[in-house]
Amino acid sequence: MKIIIVGGHLAPALAIIERLPKNAQILFIGRKYAMEGDKALSFEYQKITELGIRFISLTTGRLQRKLTKFTLYSLFKLPIGFVQAFQILSDYKPDVIVCFGGYVQIPVAAAAYILHIPLIIHEQTRKVGLANKLITPFAKTICISWPESVGYFPPKKTILTGLPLRKEFFQNEHKPPRSRGKVIYITGGSLGSHVINVLIEGTLKKLLKKFYLIHQTGDSKKYNDYERLKKIKEMLPGSLQARYKLVKFIDPKDTAWIMNSADLVISRSGMNTVAELMCLEKACLLIPLPYGQTSEQLNNALSLEKLGIGRVLRQKELTPEILYSQITQFIAKLDSSRFKRDRIVQAKKLIKYDAAEKIVKIILKIIKQQNPSKNNEQHKDIGRASGSIVP
Repeated sequence: MKIIIVGGHLAPALAIIERLPKNAQILFIGRKYAMEGDKALSFEYQKITELGIRFISLTTGRLQRKLTKFTLYSLFKLPIGFVQAFQILSDYKPDVIVCFGGYVQIPVAAAAYILHIPLIIHEQTRKVGLANKLITPFAKTICISWPESVGYFPPKKTILTGLPLRKEFFQNEHKPPRSRGKVIYITGGSLGSHVINVLIEGTLKKLLKKFYLIHQTGDSKKYNDYERLKKIKEMLPGSLQARYKLVKFIDPKDTAWIMNSADLVISRSGMNTVAELMCLEKACLLIPLPYGQTSEQLNNALSLEKLGIGRVLRQKELTPEILYSQITQFIAKLDSSRFKRDRIVQAKKLIKYDAAEKIVKIILKIIKQQNPSKNNEQHKDIGRASGSIVP
């Protein structure tokens, strides 16, 4: 069986890849570079090629919501992306294509429609991403993560599967023993967050005197946050250097362990990160992106605040001093009976543990329909890969 996976949101894509049958041939289409005009290799490119999966980078225009010096350049690349996608699909002849959001999937979906290749969309958010909205007419099946998304898609081809998380989030691994102090995990996602990095930089010494930090910066060549912070770390006293773990990326297979080991997570509030925090019921300070369609990240962050495990910090109101104050105040209440009582809400109940298995079952069912001659083998694969249910 031949499957094309189109990137966008890497975490759910990896959750599906690790559960596909071993005989599946996978081609991944995504972004080789993380951002427009930035030559830093994307984390999805690094991770997918590390897994030995063939990766093709598509030259196509990004959907931009604000005018930049790259806007016109991006528009000119859209037809190039379609021609490339059409050629890739014609040569590879996949049985099915699975899309996980992002602008790269638009020319792929259009080419799939013309070539009559079945298309599956997965929507991570509670509403609908712009790219998914545009390619909905081309899709055979739409998998949604949350009941609130139902009204945004045609009911006849929409299935509530949940948001797939990697297996590590459901394994009850013991936290490493420690008695030296509280640990804070700071992340801006695979791209990193320049804003968060600068805020942490402004209060780094004060934080390190109280806490241990694991800081994931991303690898933007535009801002060079990692390189700058590395130099700052090297100038710190040895005792403080030992309390500061600085990395460009966190391997997805290690994310659950690190999150679970931290006392507090400071992060943006993309839906995948929010779902991971919900699954672990992890205390968090969330700094939503102040822009984006329908205030998606703000709504995500507010949902965790309502559940009692997070606090929302507005980017425009933050300074290093305010962030430091918020961190110390929040950590001071972590062990309080009030906070423990608030967290009895059990946010993890909102996570569907079998989401990845459901999506894999849908993928294999569509392949089976496309290739009747392979029915017997595909039937075995469906049983091995999914085990249970499609609603």
